[in-house]
Amino acid sequence: MKKSSPLLCLLLPVALLLNGCDQLSSTLGVETPAQKEAKNDSEGRAVGSACRHSGRAIEDCYSIYAWLPKSSIYAGWREMDEYMRENKLDTIAPQLPPPQPPNAGKKKKKASSADTDLVPEAASSAAPAPQPTPAAPATAEPGNSPAAT
Repeated sequence: MKKSSPLLCLLLPVALLLNGCDQLSSTLGVETPAQKEAKNDSEGRAVGSACRHSGRAIEDCYSIYAWLPKSSIYAGWREMDEYMRENKLDTIAPQLPPPQPPNAGKKKKKASSADTDLVPEAASSAAPAPQPTPAAPATAEPGNSPAAT
């Protein structure tokens, strides 16, 4: 029995440490692949529901929220569609533009420089800018003037 007690003394702390890995990883914010998949699934369902409620097409949701699984977005969209049909709810127009994808920081800078070249909608609805009139020639050539003939 004396030989098994050192082995038991070593295995007991190791077992306790391994049991605490899940708690430690959740405290540190480390997600397992299963946790990440479950989170993305629930976010995709919520996004799909919100897209349907706002009257946005499913294809638009796929392109706007490309980082979420399409199957989750579709499931949420379909559930909200059934709910809205059963309760005869109307769609609600979104008040804000769709959010930028998480990795759109670099693309946003490029797009913002291209946007400066475009005319904003507010400016296009304003009065058009006055057109410059063609300038008269500064001096007339002596042979071509009507007074010379």
